Amino acid sequence: MWPNSSSLGPCFRPMNITLEERRMIASPWFAASFCLLGLASNLLALTVLAGARQSSSQTRSSFLTFLCGLVLTDFMGLFITGAIVVSQHANLFDWHSVDPSCHLCRFMGVAMVFFGLCPLLLGATMASERYLGITRPFSRPATTSQRRAWTIVGLVWATALVLGLLPLLGVGRYTVQYPGSWCFLTLGPEPGDVAFGLLFALLGSFSVGLSFLLNTISVATLCHVYYGQEAAQQRPRDCEVEMMAQLMGIMVVASVCWMPLLVFIAQTVLRSPPAMDAAGQLSEGTEKQLLIYLRVATWNQILDPWVYILFRRAVIRRLHPGLSARARSLSMQSQLSRRPTMA
Repeated sequence: MWPNSSSLGPCFRPMNITLEERRMIASPWFAASFCLLGLASNLLALTVLAGARQSSSQTRSSFLTFLCGLVLTDFMGLFITGAIVVSQHANLFDWHSVDPSCHLCRFMGVAMVFFGLCPLLLGATMASERYLGITRPFSRPATTSQRRAWTIVGLVWATALVLGLLPLLGVGRYTVQYPGSWCFLTLGPEPGDVAFGLLFALLGSFSVGLSFLLNTISVATLCHVYYGQEAAQQRPRDCEVEMMAQLMGIMVVASVCWMPLLVFIAQTVLRSPPAMDAAGQLSEGTEKQLLIYLRVATWNQILDPWVYILFRRAVIRRLHPGLSARARSLSMQSQLSRRPTMA
């Protein structure tokens, strides 16, 4: 517990920033534009997904369900956290005056952890589903029902929510972060802060690493099918290629956006001497780094829907007509190989 914590409130810690500096950093126009762009992108992706699900095959329906869960999560994350940040930037309210009991701060902290981990966990879930579908097609049911897919999405949401609620149970703390417009986990030396920070960083990093491993194996298997000696006898697998292209895009976006923040959190809570002093204050450089990495991470919620929108077969074929020609060639070879020969 920090000195004078009773007067500051449980989610407040010392922060060296003036009102003029807050005005320069906390631009309501930037935050509002950022949120509107993300919300519009996810709404567009949901519209395209709705049309695709009506005409999708049974093999693809479960993957589209996972994608729908991912886009819904990104949309709600931008809507909830964006509403708080934009309101704070527009009014420059004093968090201590508006939220002295820290209820809003704790709510935002849970939301930040929940909506941060969900895309990473869902990415790993989709990678696992595609890995089994491509490399172990007979080890699971031929098709996964939409109800079962939504159940898995619900379990992912529940896992992320349980983790986000840990600080409310005494493991870690949510505190107001620089420049005083958002709340997140505390990068302090207390055992609970260290444990929660490492759990968040390691679980997120594990999800990205698992996605990379499974997607690499799946891509290698598809390349073997398309270009191996038995390619002519294989059915065209454009659907699998499309799904893997989207998964690889989601994995790359998650890695670029989230890994800097996850590595920074792990390094900061393990730093010796501690990055946070006994009064609960971080250096100005550490505060600004955390803000920059967080802003980079939030781009994940904007770029995810565009991965699906742009990496569809219709778009890929327009950009690379040779791919459709390759698919037609494989289809013709497959038909010729199955045609009975005349005696």
